[in-house]
Amino acid sequence: MVNQKVRIINTTGLHLRPAGIFCNTAGRFKCKVAFKYAGDSEANAKSVLSVLGACIKKGDEIELFCEGEDEEEALAAMVEAIESGLGE
Repeated sequence: MVNQKVRIINTTGLHLRPAGIFCNTAGRFKCKVAFKYAGDSEANAKSVLSVLGACIKKGDEIELFCEGEDEEEALAAMVEAIESGLGE
């Protein structure tokens, strides 16, 4: 398992469109992709409903977790997507 903390930089946080990009990025990989937010709460990064339910706002820090055969590639892609603003 690999993990990394990352801060959400896009101005609207993870609302529907960026959440879709976030989930589509996670869905490209076979491994489990999840994130922790607000302490110990955890969400499935491949589920739009889980991501939207987390209510992540600009400036919030999340910790991504990837576990499985392509975990390194998944983590790198997720961090890159978030750091590039998730399409915004």
